[in-house]
Amino acid sequence: MVTGLGVRFDSIVASAGPLCVGIDPSAAALQAFGLPDTAEGALEFGRAVVAASIPRVGIVKPQVAYFERFGSAGIGSLETLIREARSGGLAVIADAKRGDIGSTMDGYANAWLASGPLQSDALTVSPYVGFDALEPAFSLATNYGATVFVLCATSNTNADQLQRATIAGAALPAVVARFARERSGGTMTVGVVVGATRGLADSGLTEADLDGLLILAPGFGAQGASLADISRIFGTATSRVIPSVSRSVTNDGLANMPRSIDRHLRELGL
Repeated sequence: MVTGLGVRFDSIVASAGPLCVGIDPSAAALQAFGLPDTAEGALEFGRAVVAASIPRVGIVKPQVAYFERFGSAGIGSLETLIREARSGGLAVIADAKRGDIGSTMDGYANAWLASGPLQSDALTVSPYVGFDALEPAFSLATNYGATVFVLCATSNTNADQLQRATIAGAALPAVVARFARERSGGTMTVGVVVGATRGLADSGLTEADLDGLLILAPGFGAQGASLADISRIFGTATSRVIPSVSRSVTNDGLANMPRSIDRHLRELGL
């Protein structure tokens, strides 16, 4: 069944706007909310975020690493959370940042995009091993109407160590965006991750580089970028941006998450 983010994006934006709420049950977050630092605590945290999100936004993004740290029990919690979020009508972006070659990438793609306990509506991947190596994920995304978000220009402060490199005179992020545009073929099967903590030019990108691409944009909220500035940051690409917020939603306590989400929606003019 074709139900992924790629085919649902327009309807999600029409009904709930583009905002994405991250689910990041770190040890510090669980401790702050009086939850045990266990797989069960991570699930309880995630369920609270989902409950606050369902009437307000259409997309959530669990950070897979915070569940993996608990081993099989954590994966079980993530399976439950993904199933419940999708059953509630939310699109789920699995923030797993997978990337490998050949049959290994095929395994990752099947785990996260094909029918199964971890099936999500979108997946983040790393292009470091080459764009062609990601083809298993792109193919499955096409089959299921999902989106593969390729790391392009990230929001972390050390990104320049690699991302300021050039290939044949072009900035690395621009090269990644070009590959993504070519592979997407005008669909929403392939998107890019572009951090919002700096302008496009500072990341080696132009608005034209992002033409037609779906953009997952971390860096809003606790990382410093303001949702009110989204149009200034992304220009003509703004209509295809999925701004992501995490800690700025949960920092005021689980009980206040609905209010925090509503505040962010107002910043977006929604």
